[in-house]
Amino acid sequence: MGSGDCPVIWRYCDGKRGHENQSAGLVQALAGLSPLVVHDVLLTERSCSAGDARRPDPTLIIGAGHTTHLAMLRARRMHGGRVIVLMRPSLPRRCFDLCIVPAHDGLRPRADTLITRGVLNCVRPATRRTPDAGLMLIGGPSKHHAWDDARIVDQIATIAASRRRLTWRVAASRRTPPSLLPAVVALHLANLEVVPMNAVASDWLASQLALAGEVWVTGDSVSMIYEALSGGAGVGLIEVPARTRRLSMGRDRVLAGLDELIGEKWVTPFAAWDRERALPVPAAPLDEARRCADWIVEHWLDRTN
Repeated sequence: MGSGDCPVIWRYCDGKRGHENQSAGLVQALAGLSPLVVHDVLLTERSCSAGDARRPDPTLIIGAGHTTHLAMLRARRMHGGRVIVLMRPSLPRRCFDLCIVPAHDGLRPRADTLITRGVLNCVRPATRRTPDAGLMLIGGPSKHHAWDDARIVDQIATIAASRRRLTWRVAASRRTPPSLLPAVVALHLANLEVVPMNAVASDWLASQLALAGEVWVTGDSVSMIYEALSGGAGVGLIEVPARTRRLSMGRDRVLAGLDELIGEKWVTPFAAWDRERALPVPAAPLDEARRCADWIVEHWLDRTN
């Protein structure tokens, strides 16, 4: 099976944080179910195959991002193992042993395809939580969302003022306009702290989501919404204006997915929030990485190893 009969994973990394977060989330969930040996294969290496001889042959080959596809298939041809791709692949699905695909990519489930709510991530359901810790995650303008600093800041101020017993951390992203954080600081609210994302470690967000009692996320930040749900806290949506546009089919599915989250009470829009109450907590965290890991272990690995 691999090194000392312990399953061996080759995780292909393309240098993009979003893609590597997905594969790391799945590997982390697998490690919680079965002992593993994990080797990261960087596509930035001059020749991935040059380092293959130094690694034990893989049981599983995992990666996200189109640039990983051919490299993973070549590795399977030369060294064996099963290839798991974490997205809608650019090649026919039959080329891969398993495709793990978010619902908004529009594929139907079948024997070689698992459909997930959102993309996989590294956030694990919290085992302990700090009830007076609040988190606000701020995105920014995008192809499909406009931006209004005043409207966002007003919602941030309302949330912090209504939930005064919580200490709120406001975290910006790379898309957040530089004018937003100074406007939040200018609110001078004692229970509000601004945290620039470029000033924290890469695992900061996951650690905060594992502790926060309540989390608010701007509606443009779809991946962060699913990360927040994976932590198991109550999640609210800070409203962001949509651009006047004709949506692509893929984006239609993303918005439909958010509508489903609202309709099924996974998240609470700002306009529907009862300011006298804490955000409602879902009955269970959204643990898609664990669900996919369970499938892989059940079909391909031995929990007893």
